Amino acid sequence: MVAQTSRIRYGVIGTGMMGVEHIHNVMAVDGAVVTAVCDPHAESLEWARIAVGLSADLATFDDHNDLLDSGLVDAVVIAAPNHTHHEILLDAIARPVHILTEKPLCTTLEACREVVEAAEASEHDRVIWMGLEYRYMPPTQRLLSELEAGTVGDVKMVAIREHRFPFLPKVDNWNRFSRNTGGTLVEKTCHFFDLMMQITGADPVRVFASGGQSVNHLDESYDGETPDILDNAFVVVDFDDGSRGLLDLCMFAEASVNEQEIVVTGDVAKMEALVTESLLRVGKRSDGQHVVDTYEIHHEGIKHVGLHHGSSYLEHVDFANAIRMQEPAKVTLMDGLRSAAIGFAAHRSIETGVPVMMAELPELEGLDW
Repeated sequence: MVAQTSRIRYGVIGTGMMGVEHIHNVMAVDGAVVTAVCDPHAESLEWARIAVGLSADLATFDDHNDLLDSGLVDAVVIAAPNHTHHEILLDAIARPVHILTEKPLCTTLEACREVVEAAEASEHDRVIWMGLEYRYMPPTQRLLSELEAGTVGDVKMVAIREHRFPFLPKVDNWNRFSRNTGGTLVEKTCHFFDLMMQITGADPVRVFASGGQSVNHLDESYDGETPDILDNAFVVVDFDDGSRGLLDLCMFAEASVNEQEIVVTGDVAKMEALVTESLLRVGKRSDGQHVVDTYEIHHEGIKHVGLHHGSSYLEHVDFANAIRMQEPAKVTLMDGLRSAAIGFAAHRSIETGVPVMMAELPELEGLDW
């Protein structure tokens, strides 16, 4: 395994937009180098070559197993399309490499469980990290630290709003169909369900959702098939400590100042993290109505801002530190399963029109999750 003072050699599996984003972040981490990349799409491999540097000594593969068996990498980043995660993860878990995988964990709850159980059964001593970088957004990190300090008291309500642009085009338009993504409330908003669990410190017990495809991609057709991905939803999550969460998602709301807003209300105070503006607002009940303190949040240690306000860089720093210090992952595959499970439950609630009890999901039966 990697010694504390040696460089970490990374392989990136899937070099589309997010794979290239990971390459830029890895290259900004001290002691990290990208030595191999894999993608069956020639143009994506060329993007990776450009990102690493055309003069760099970079091995390229079109099959992930060849990269895994190359002996050229200590760690792999899996940024391939969602529906390939299951196979790639099982193959990577079978090798003694460190792993960071993009969200969502897999596109079905059964596949998520299989991957988690394979990792638990593995005898390899390494770090397996679930890529949920929204935990690392600087305003969100500050909000989480304030919660730990007791600023809001007992958390009672969490409201998260993401008002943003539609899904971007991907290679072969794979992200236009729920069978490939897991569904919008798995693919996109597993981040927010993960944050709800981080904020409340509680387990989800019931999910009720309403959503649909109202605006986006309705005029598109691929091999005669119209995309089926949701572009808006409300999701209510009840937790076992009596707290509750609300997700407000709209993907045809480009004209928004803040793409993400996180509001946490407790019995002592209310906090708002405004991610795009990098602000945190705190209002204490004891100070009276309309008295709110506003803080500008900066993180001087971010060396690559990238697509996610520097959160991916901070995530990679922690991943590399865990490898060097031989410590467990701070964000686990079980975190990935739990966040995706709420998304799967939300989709089932939309399909059936009734709340879904998490304990009644057959895929979770007997799993200590």
